[in-house]
Amino acid sequence: MLELAILGFLFDEALHGYELRNRVAALTGHVRPIADGTLYPAIKRLERAGLLRRDVRPGSAAAPRHVLTLTPAGRAEVRRRLREPDEVFITDENRWFTALAFLRHLDSPAEQAAVLRRRLTFLTQPASFFWDGDRPLRAADFDDPFRQGLFTIATATSRTEIRWLRQTLASLAPLIESAPVAP
Repeated sequence: MLELAILGFLFDEALHGYELRNRVAALTGHVRPIADGTLYPAIKRLERAGLLRRDVRPGSAAAPRHVLTLTPAGRAEVRRRLREPDEVFITDENRWFTALAFLRHLDSPAEQAAVLRRRLTFLTQPASFFWDGDRPLRAADFDDPFRQGLFTIATATSRTEIRWLRQTLASLAPLIESAPVAP
């Protein structure tokens, strides 16, 4: 999730580490705070892999700044990760939001739609936080107002997302149909 966030933000523009840290924290920090001890090793891994490069530029006030730029291989890697997200990026809400934040970087509406359909399929499968054997339990199965709240909130969130997914897929359909066919 962290690597995709780093690569996704750098896809948009070159950033120095502090700017990148703030953007990643704004996207994922409310769920998983981003410590420098996590961010900077990830940046170094991506740099060693040839996905980004670090350039030293003069600072606006004093010290030079290290600016991170995505390489062509990094741009290709962002698109690959978005086109073929690991299952956990479909099923885990926080990872899904990270992928969704950068899905626009896929140039093909058909590829975007394929990812959205995977999420829709996941959300429309029977699910529950608690089960009675093979039967998923629902809010009405509990006297506990806290578990009822858990189900009520989760159900409302899922319904809203399913509605958005269906609307977005419908809006992508004409773009897919009018796309030129590759030879």
